[in-house]
Amino acid sequence: MSEENITRIYLDDKEYILIGTAHVSKSSAEQVKEVIEAEQPDAVCVELDKQRYKSVTEGNKWKDMDIFQVIKERKATLLLMNLAISSFQKRMAKQFGINAGQEMIQGIESAKEINAELVLADRDIQVTFSRIWGNIGFKGKAMLLMQVFGSIFSRETISEEELEKLKSRDMLDSMLEEFTEHFPRLKKPLIDERDQYLSEKIRTAPGKKVAAVLGAAHVPGITNEIKKTHDLKRLSTRPPKSKAPKIIAWAIPILIISIIAYTFFNNPSAGWQQTVSWILWNGSLSAVGTAIALGHPLTILTAFLAAPISSLNPLIAAGWFAGIVQAIIRKPHVSDFEQLSEDVYSVKGFWHNKVTRILLIVVMANIGSSIGTFIGGADVIRVFLENL
Repeated sequence: MSEENITRIYLDDKEYILIGTAHVSKSSAEQVKEVIEAEQPDAVCVELDKQRYKSVTEGNKWKDMDIFQVIKERKATLLLMNLAISSFQKRMAKQFGINAGQEMIQGIESAKEINAELVLADRDIQVTFSRIWGNIGFKGKAMLLMQVFGSIFSRETISEEELEKLKSRDMLDSMLEEFTEHFPRLKKPLIDERDQYLSEKIRTAPGKKVAAVLGAAHVPGITNEIKKTHDLKRLSTRPPKSKAPKIIAWAIPILIISIIAYTFFNNPSAGWQQTVSWILWNGSLSAVGTAIALGHPLTILTAFLAAPISSLNPLIAAGWFAGIVQAIIRKPHVSDFEQLSEDVYSVKGFWHNKVTRILLIVVMANIGSSIGTFIGGADVIRVFLENL
């Protein structure tokens, strides 16, 4: 049995076998099977939480999704991000003829075969997302979104040999250094905290011999962290929401309405000029965003009409109205939900599938409206200052 990519740790009276894997490597899945069968551990830990375990074992039940509920619960952007993140990994997996996460599936199956206890060792992905989002600031959020959606357009292919290099520690160290340089705040919730969470779950797993199937990026950190005790409750706490975004979200509309009302009182023609400018900038840019997402003409018109009003009320968004109208006019069929996991492989698929097109319309209409708010707001202020 090859010891490559395997780290053995002896702590107190227990042995821990960390199997460092690449998430789209065929040989990683094969090695997981080989190691678990040879070692016969009492417990097998996998880098999954309950949500991802359900997704891996039951498949993504897209046909059960209520697209209207997704829009109403403001989950369109999150769902689109999840699909975009998985898109690149799925393309890599398809390139090598395996399923993404095959090594985790193999870990689950091998644990059952030898009657070992299965431990879902990773932190809830929603907690990780919320801690990432709350730690990276506005610039970090913009960069992260660009990276995520850039992955949709990526046509990168790598050799299996290059993929295997990702599991060597020297390569990993250099990757993490580069990662920290570009996203210093992102590394803590995404890598460091999860290293601590994973190491605590692995350390406390039942039995004298524990095998852990992990993405190779976590092995160096877990090797250090497993010697310590970590508070899982603290690591699972969602960060408190800042009041600043809410204050800003209400302050801008109040400011715009106050300025237009004051201008109307002093100079009605200038007030009308401000109103028309606000409507045109908000409506036009939201409509353009919807058109880019290939919305139906009525959906584009809805975005145009909704944006100037929704921009003055933080509780509603132009994208919701546009998305709902598109979902009514071009209602997704069961086949669209069933094809979702295949269509996210390509840019064409994202725009062609009725489900992802609705999600793109929600996001693009909101982005257009947000840009329109800043440009239209600036023009409202310009006219106000000229008429003081």
